[in-house]
Amino acid sequence: MDLGLSAEDTAFRAEVREFVHRKLPLELRHKVLGGARLTKEDYLTWHRILFERGWIAPNWPRAFGGCEWSAMRQHVFEEECALAGAPGIMPFGIRMVAPVIMKFGSAQQQQRFLPRILSGEDWWCQGYSEPGAGSDLASLKTRAERQGGHYVVNGQKTWTTLAQFADWIFCLVRTQADGRPQEGISFLLIDMRTKGVTVRPIIMLDGEHEINEVWFENVEVPAANLVGEENKGWTYAKFLLGHERTGNAGVGQCKRWLAELKTLAQRQPGNDGRPLADDARFRDRIARLEIDLMTLEVMNLRVLALEQERHAPGPEASMLKIMGSELQQALTEATMHALGHDAAVYPGPATGRYLNFRKASIYAGSNEIQRNIITRHILGL
Repeated sequence: MDLGLSAEDTAFRAEVREFVHRKLPLELRHKVLGGARLTKEDYLTWHRILFERGWIAPNWPRAFGGCEWSAMRQHVFEEECALAGAPGIMPFGIRMVAPVIMKFGSAQQQQRFLPRILSGEDWWCQGYSEPGAGSDLASLKTRAERQGGHYVVNGQKTWTTLAQFADWIFCLVRTQADGRPQEGISFLLIDMRTKGVTVRPIIMLDGEHEINEVWFENVEVPAANLVGEENKGWTYAKFLLGHERTGNAGVGQCKRWLAELKTLAQRQPGNDGRPLADDARFRDRIARLEIDLMTLEVMNLRVLALEQERHAPGPEASMLKIMGSELQQALTEATMHALGHDAAVYPGPATGRYLNFRKASIYAGSNEIQRNIITRHILGL
């Protein structure tokens, strides 16, 4: 693939940059760049701005109201937004459940859910992991029993990101106990306001309430909210995880963090009292991070292009997930190193970012699982 920007893509970058500069609220930009806690309204403010411009769904087909941009344009758009300090688009609706509904959902489900995902009227969260089923997702225990025109759901999901804001949750549930574990899983769409749904916060190391437990006690879900076929949810889950892993690279975000690290190294003293930027070993560390970031950027473009060709992510998304999460962790570690003792009192996002991104190599399938996928599907071992 051609990695250079065409004249049209160069003009598009300028258009995006001008739009973000003009439309991104200054207060919201300061909150993002300062590492402040974002509210639901903060996220939705930027979502609505992009929706009004027609830019909220870069990878969706036009038939469903998306942009259907090329891989390069998606990359340019996400990079410019991240560098400017715009909030990330919540992926659970736009990037995760929506592609599943487009490919496997009924026409009625597409008509009901997709417009509300686009507009931001419905906020989604993901019901995959359980206390005994994380990377080994096929071990999930949450069950759904068909009773006439609805399912009765009982069980627990955990690590559910921003479930406290969610209107809907897409859930993997067990509908069959016999046979291989993967063959008894179904994909349900559940209204979070349904009687019997309880959200309990999990407070993280940095003091943030980002993740939750979600409990289901005799929750009645209309059978019309089953996506695709009963007991075929494992296929849909793998399809969705590919989209999630594709979105985990965070190239623009990493570029912003690298720039912050370079600035910090210019003013933060090392052991000899001189700026860290004068230390050859620390400069080498920054250089390695920059080289890794360039590699990640090329890989991100390659995966986006392959996704467009196949209309679904391939196993290369696992490579991208490993590279992206490990680089994010390395950047946060280098920043903490640069801060030294000041990290305990530094009035910025670095400490919370470091703590938060310890989990990056685990979510969306741990990096060990991703290496197994690469071994089987790319190396053929």
